[in-house]
Amino acid sequence: MIIMGIDPGIAIVGYGILEFKGNSYKVMDYGAITTKAGVPIPDRLNQIYNEMNILIKKYKPEDIAFEELFFNKNVKTAITVAQARGVEVLCAEKNRAGIYEYTPLQVKQALVGYGRASKSQVQDMVRLILNLDKIPKPDDVADALAVAITHGSSIKFKESFRMI
Repeated sequence: MIIMGIDPGIAIVGYGILEFKGNSYKVMDYGAITTKAGVPIPDRLNQIYNEMNILIKKYKPEDIAFEELFFNKNVKTAITVAQARGVEVLCAEKNRAGIYEYTPLQVKQALVGYGRASKSQVQDMVRLILNLDKIPKPDDVADALAVAITHGSSIKFKESFRMI
Protein backbone atom coordinates (compact mmCIF):
# COMPACT_ATOMS: atom_id res chain seq x y z
CA MET A 1 0.00 0.00 0.00
CA ILE A 2 1.21 3.49 -0.80
CA ILE A 3 0.50 6.17 1.80
CA MET A 4 0.96 9.91 1.41
CA GLY A 5 1.34 11.95 4.59
CA ILE A 6 0.56 15.67 4.52
CA ASP A 7 1.45 18.41 6.98
CA PRO A 8 -0.96 21.10 5.75
CA GLY A 9 0.16 24.66 5.21
CA ILE A 10 0.06 27.65 2.89
CA ALA A 11 3.76 28.64 2.83
CA ILE A 12 5.05 25.08 3.29
CA VAL A 13 3.12 21.87 2.68
CA GLY A 14 5.18 18.94 3.92
CA TYR A 15 4.64 15.64 2.16
CA GLY A 16 5.95 12.13 2.57
CA ILE A 17 5.19 9.14 0.38
CA LEU A 18 5.79 5.68 1.79
CA GLU A 19 5.21 2.16 0.62
CA PHE A 20 3.86 0.16 3.55
CA LYS A 21 4.21 -3.61 3.27
CA GLY A 22 3.83 -6.00 6.19
CA ASN A 23 5.19 -3.95 9.06
CA SER A 24 7.87 -2.10 7.14
CA TYR A 25 8.11 1.17 5.29
CA LYS A 26 9.98 2.07 2.13
CA VAL A 27 10.51 5.75 1.42
CA MET A 28 9.36 6.66 -2.08
CA ASP A 29 9.65 10.44 -1.86
CA TYR A 30 9.40 13.35 0.53
CA GLY A 31 9.73 17.10 0.37
CA ALA A 32 7.78 20.33 0.52
CA ILE A 33 5.52 22.34 -1.70
CA THR A 34 6.39 25.97 -1.02
CA THR A 35 4.61 29.17 -1.95
CA LYS A 36 5.91 32.71 -1.63
CA ALA A 37 4.53 35.32 0.73
CA GLY A 38 3.10 38.32 -1.07
CA VAL A 39 1.62 36.21 -3.87
CA PRO A 40 -2.19 36.42 -3.92
CA ILE A 41 -3.82 33.62 -1.91
CA PRO A 42 -5.78 32.20 -4.88
CA ASP A 43 -2.52 31.83 -6.83
CA ARG A 44 -0.83 30.11 -3.88
CA LEU A 45 -3.78 27.73 -3.47
CA ASN A 46 -3.71 26.93 -7.18
CA GLN A 47 0.03 26.19 -7.00
CA ILE A 48 -0.49 23.86 -4.02
CA TYR A 49 -3.31 22.03 -5.80
CA ASN A 50 -1.32 21.62 -9.01
CA GLU A 51 1.89 20.41 -7.34
CA MET A 52 0.04 18.03 -5.03
CA ASN A 53 -1.94 16.70 -7.99
CA ILE A 54 1.31 15.93 -9.85
CA LEU A 55 2.62 13.98 -6.83
CA ILE A 56 -0.62 12.01 -6.45
CA LYS A 57 -0.73 11.16 -10.16
CA LYS A 58 2.92 10.05 -10.05
CA TYR A 59 2.79 7.85 -6.92
CA LYS A 60 -0.91 6.91 -6.82
CA PRO A 61 -1.32 6.68 -3.04
CA GLU A 62 -4.25 4.60 -1.89
CA ASP A 63 -4.58 6.64 1.30
CA ILE A 64 -3.66 10.22 2.13
CA ALA A 65 -3.26 11.08 5.82
CA PHE A 66 -3.39 14.66 7.07
CA GLU A 67 -2.24 16.13 10.33
CA GLU A 68 -5.18 17.86 11.97
CA LEU A 69 -4.79 21.61 12.31
CA PHE A 70 -4.27 23.10 15.74
CA PHE A 71 -4.17 26.85 16.36
CA ASN A 72 -4.57 28.79 19.55
CA LYS A 73 -3.28 32.28 18.78
CA ASN A 74 -3.27 33.78 15.28
CA VAL A 75 -6.77 33.57 13.77
CA LYS A 76 -5.71 35.12 10.44
CA THR A 77 -3.00 32.49 9.97
CA ALA A 78 -5.45 29.75 10.97
CA ILE A 79 -7.94 30.83 8.32
CA THR A 80 -5.32 30.96 5.56
CA VAL A 81 -3.88 27.56 6.51
CA ALA A 82 -7.41 26.12 6.71
CA GLN A 83 -8.05 27.36 3.16
CA ALA A 84 -4.90 25.61 1.99
CA ARG A 85 -5.85 22.43 3.84
CA GLY A 86 -9.23 22.51 2.10
CA VAL A 87 -7.50 22.62 -1.28
CA GLU A 88 -5.20 19.77 -0.24
CA VAL A 89 -8.17 17.63 0.88
CA LEU A 90 -10.02 18.47 -2.35
CA CYS A 91 -7.02 17.34 -4.38
CA ALA A 92 -6.98 14.02 -2.49
CA GLU A 93 -10.72 13.59 -3.01
CA LYS A 94 -10.55 14.41 -6.74
CA ASN A 95 -7.90 11.69 -7.06
CA ARG A 96 -10.14 9.19 -5.24
CA ALA A 97 -7.72 8.55 -2.39
CA GLY A 98 -8.86 7.49 1.06
CA ILE A 99 -8.65 10.56 3.28
CA TYR A 100 -7.65 10.28 6.94
CA GLU A 101 -6.61 12.67 9.67
CA TYR A 102 -4.59 12.35 12.86
CA THR A 103 -4.12 14.74 15.74
CA PRO A 104 -0.62 15.70 16.86
CA LEU A 105 -1.30 13.66 20.02
CA GLN A 106 -2.09 10.54 17.94
CA VAL A 107 1.10 11.02 15.91
CA LYS A 108 3.24 11.38 19.05
CA GLN A 109 1.66 8.30 20.62
CA ALA A 110 2.12 6.23 17.45
CA LEU A 111 5.79 7.11 16.97
CA VAL A 112 7.10 7.66 20.49
CA GLY A 113 4.46 5.99 22.65
CA TYR A 114 3.91 9.19 24.63
CA GLY A 115 1.40 11.92 23.77
CA ARG A 116 3.57 14.71 25.17
CA ALA A 117 6.69 13.72 23.27
CA SER A 118 8.83 16.56 22.00
CA LYS A 119 9.09 17.48 18.34
CA SER A 120 12.71 16.31 18.32
CA GLN A 121 11.72 12.90 19.73
CA VAL A 122 9.14 12.44 16.96
CA GLN A 123 11.60 13.55 14.30
CA ASP A 124 14.26 11.17 15.56
CA MET A 125 11.77 8.29 15.48
CA VAL A 126 10.92 9.20 11.85
CA ARG A 127 14.63 8.95 11.05
CA LEU A 128 14.99 5.62 12.85
CA ILE A 129 11.81 3.97 11.52
CA LEU A 130 12.59 4.99 7.92
CA ASN A 131 16.32 4.29 8.27
CA LEU A 132 17.28 7.78 7.10
CA ASP A 133 20.75 9.27 7.52
CA LYS A 134 19.34 12.51 8.90
CA ILE A 135 16.06 14.09 9.95
CA PRO A 136 14.25 15.52 6.90
CA LYS A 137 14.05 19.30 6.77
CA PRO A 138 12.13 21.52 7.01
CA ASP A 139 10.19 20.27 10.05
CA ASP A 140 6.99 20.12 7.96
CA VAL A 141 8.51 17.28 5.91
CA ALA A 142 9.41 15.20 8.98
CA ASP A 143 5.88 15.89 10.30
CA ALA A 144 4.33 14.63 7.05
CA LEU A 145 6.40 11.45 7.19
CA ALA A 146 5.33 11.00 10.83
CA VAL A 147 1.68 11.24 9.78
CA ALA A 148 2.23 8.65 7.03
CA ILE A 149 3.88 6.30 9.54
CA THR A 150 1.01 6.87 11.97
CA HIS A 151 -1.47 5.90 9.28
CA GLY A 152 0.49 2.78 8.42
CA SER A 153 0.48 1.69 12.04
CA SER A 154 -3.27 2.39 12.21
CA ILE A 155 -4.26 0.51 9.04
CA LYS A 156 -6.23 -2.18 10.84
CA PHE A 157 -8.22 0.56 12.57
CA LYS A 158 -8.37 2.95 9.63
CA GLU A 159 -12.15 3.31 9.49
CA SER A 160 -12.03 5.05 12.86
CA PHE A 161 -9.70 7.74 11.49
CA ARG A 162 -11.45 8.36 8.16
CA MET A 163 -12.15 12.02 7.55
CA ILE A 164 -15.86 12.62 7.18
